[in-house]
Amino acid sequence: MSVSRGHVELLQFVRDKTALIFTFAFPAMLLLLFGTIFGDDYTDSGVSASQIFTASMVAYGVLNTAFVTMGSGLALDREDGTLKRLRGTPMPVSAYLVGKALLVLVLSLAEAALLILMGVLVFDMPLPPADHWITFTWIFLLSVIACSLLGVAVSALVRNARNAGGILNVPVVALQFISGVFIQPMSQLPDWLITVASIFPVRWMAQGFRYVFLPASAESQELNGSWELGRVALVLGVWCVVGLVLCLMTFRWNNNEK
Repeated sequence: MSVSRGHVELLQFVRDKTALIFTFAFPAMLLLLFGTIFGDDYTDSGVSASQIFTASMVAYGVLNTAFVTMGSGLALDREDGTLKRLRGTPMPVSAYLVGKALLVLVLSLAEAALLILMGVLVFDMPLPPADHWITFTWIFLLSVIACSLLGVAVSALVRNARNAGGILNVPVVALQFISGVFIQPMSQLPDWLITVASIFPVRWMAQGFRYVFLPASAESQELNGSWELGRVALVLGVWCVVGLVLCLMTFRWNNNEK
């Protein structure tokens, strides 16, 4: 039932050409802009700025796709009565949410593939060794799960689906600037902003993806001079749990529920 629902969600999304284009085009456009503007700059590690942006932007692609797609999709389904109608069917809420999660997983994979392909073809970013792809897999999955669950939780704050994009994109954009996606190295930021960024998952997502795609020499550019993969796993895992708890506390079938 969950797979069937996921198939329906994917078909509905693909048929919406506007959502399809902007979901994939915006992160790719930002990467092209940042990579082109700062592409010739090199860090002390000898890694080009465009390569650093590519690795970091994978985190933005996942957050934008999972968090915004899940949040706005739920808000729309709640407002137009889709959720209310589904409540009267044998489909459990878990099947509906898993179907949404499958949509987000497919879109996030496609977004990550597009950004990585751009990095390789446009900015000469080398593909990582085989063992790094194992690390990529668990970072990617934890990131998608955490961002999707948080999207479900935040959707409860959206009372009007037309405002969903504005509401959901505010934290997305803010976190990119303070989490080392748009600004590198993070040491340029005030200490209090670094502390705030370290609470949320985006900083650790970006740092993990930089480990995957950048050479070992780039490790010295990180805040603590280390990739801190153990902390990456811990923070993302904690946010998966936090997101699940928030979902259970806030999920509503319609806007009239308290």
